[in-house]
Amino acid sequence: MIDRVFWFLESATITAIVALIVLMIVRMIVDAADLNPFGATHRTVRRLSDSFVFPVRGFLRQFHADPKYAPIVVIVVIILTGLLLFNLLGTLSQMVQGIVWALRTGSLPALLGFVFHGLISIYILMIFVRVILTMAMVTYMNRVMRFLVDTTEPLLGPVRKRTPLIQGRWDISPIVAFIILWLLQAAISATLLRGVRLGML
Repeated sequence: MIDRVFWFLESATITAIVALIVLMIVRMIVDAADLNPFGATHRTVRRLSDSFVFPVRGFLRQFHADPKYAPIVVIVVIILTGLLLFNLLGTLSQMVQGIVWALRTGSLPALLGFVFHGLISIYILMIFVRVILTMAMVTYMNRVMRFLVDTTEPLLGPVRKRTPLIQGRWDISPIVAFIILWLLQAAISATLLRGVRLGML
C-alpha cells in the first residue's frame, strides 16, 4: 500500500515536470517564431507560462542578464526541483516504512532515527524552496514565503550571522545550512539507524 502511494506521487511528479518543461519549450518556440501577439496560440501559451517566466525575468534583469533566457532558467529550476522532490519522496517512503518496521519490532532508537531523518529532509526542501522563491523576488507578504521564512530562519539566521558574504553580497548561509543538516542526517544514520536498514531487508 505504501509503495503504491509513493509510486503514484512519483508518477504525478514526473508528469508535472515533463508538462512544465514542454510548456517552456513551446514558449521559446512561440517567442522565436514572433507570432501575432493577439493570436489565440500566442495568448494561450503566454497565459499558461507567464506565472513562471515573469519572476525569472525580474531576477535576470537584476543581474543585467538578457530576460529572453528566462524559459531556459525555468527549465533548469524545474529539473533541480524535480530531483529534490524525488529525493524527498524516497526519504519519506523510507521514513514511513522504517516507522512501521520500528513499531513492529519495538525498536525505539530506530523509530526516533527514521522520524528525525525524514523531518530533516523536509526541512532541507523548505530551505531550498525558500531560496528559489527569494530568487524569484517573492516577498514576505506571500503566505507560503512567510511560512518558509518563519520556519527556516531559526537555523538560517544564526548561520548567516557567522557566515561572511561572498564578494560582499552573496549570502551562502543556505549552503552552510544544507551541509549542517546533511551531516546531522549522516550522524543519525551512523547511530540511531546503524544496521537498521540491513535488518529490514
